[in-house]
Amino acid sequence: MVASGNIRLRSARIAAGYPSQQELADALGVGVRQVRRWESATPPWPHPEQAQALIRVLGQDLEALGFTPPGGAPARRTVLGVTATTVGLAAMPSQAVAVQPATAADDYEAVTRSHRRLYWSAAPATLHPAAVAHATLGCALLPETHGQTRARVAAALAETMLLAGRIEFFDMREHDRATHTLLRALQAAGEADDALLGAAILAHTAFIPAWTGERDAAVERMTAARTYARRGPASAELLAWLDAVEAECETRCGHTRTALHLIGHAEDVLARGGEHPSPEWLDWFSPVRLAAFKGNVQLKAGHLPQARTTLLEVFDALDPNEEKQTTVVLGDLAAVEAAAGEPEAACGYAVRALEQLERTWYATGMERVRDVRRALVPHQHERCVRELDDRLYGWSTTVSALAR
Repeated sequence: MVASGNIRLRSARIAAGYPSQQELADALGVGVRQVRRWESATPPWPHPEQAQALIRVLGQDLEALGFTPPGGAPARRTVLGVTATTVGLAAMPSQAVAVQPATAADDYEAVTRSHRRLYWSAAPATLHPAAVAHATLGCALLPETHGQTRARVAAALAETMLLAGRIEFFDMREHDRATHTLLRALQAAGEADDALLGAAILAHTAFIPAWTGERDAAVERMTAARTYARRGPASAELLAWLDAVEAECETRCGHTRTALHLIGHAEDVLARGGEHPSPEWLDWFSPVRLAAFKGNVQLKAGHLPQARTTLLEVFDALDPNEEKQTTVVLGDLAAVEAAAGEPEAACGYAVRALEQLERTWYATGMERVRDVRRALVPHQHERCVRELDDRLYGWSTTVSALAR
């Protein structure tokens, strides 16, 4: 069953941190009945003052929020509010797309799957434009499809936008851009009525405020993500990943005890297992990835011996193809040794992380290395630290970092 009502406005409301219609009504200074009308299947065009408030609070124009201007369709054809000025996607073609063949969903999904696999090895600067172009195609296809084909294209479009948002956040460190892209991903998931994909997108949006220590906003978004997951059926892996994401958010906000409790709960969930299979797109999580989360939390909590043991086990268990995660684990191992007063060991791991970054760039991994270097300031005159600086500020590493 495809979701009804103004999905775009509802998705934008939730992504902006207003779980209920009443909360959005309070923020806009209108009655909750007005918000209900706007979220209906035939939303009335808002009055000018209300329109300005909606755009200001939700960060999208009215057409992107599901409203049709009085007197007919907008002059410029857009889908999900995606235009060149919103998330960097090309404008939709002015001429309608021809009726799609029966294989349209199969063909569109095939490229989405290919991009999903390429994320772990392709350079972000190469993959991101391809994902953006594929999202543009999906937006053009969507209004020309119907029924199950439309739902499948919308779900693949949501996953493509999620991929673009992940690259923008984790690889490019463009947080504002990622925020807008993930909102469009949530709207596409709403078009597909895919609650589990919606849960994954909402959980990714929680990372953004957590990175700046905004705990309340992160917790609200995780609450929304768990609500969507309950509409499932959610697999044990998805539920455990939600625990891991929340643990990361709590750690970023200085609540390591809560984070360790969440990691323990995730381990229990995986141990119990479940009857529902994981979605195909949930390829960024596994028991080994959960252990990597755990090692990072133990590090931030100051449990250095436990963190060292956990992270070494993770490093041994990682698949050789998991190059980005390898960089992160090496960075965390370096941080453990720096905190333990072992600068030589810390530099050794940091150099190995830099060597991996030269092969596969990952902004999150470089962030770990730079954190380690800051922790090594008391030892900066030692030979091992100077050698680390030679690698950290070598021509290739410096140019690569600035280019991204």
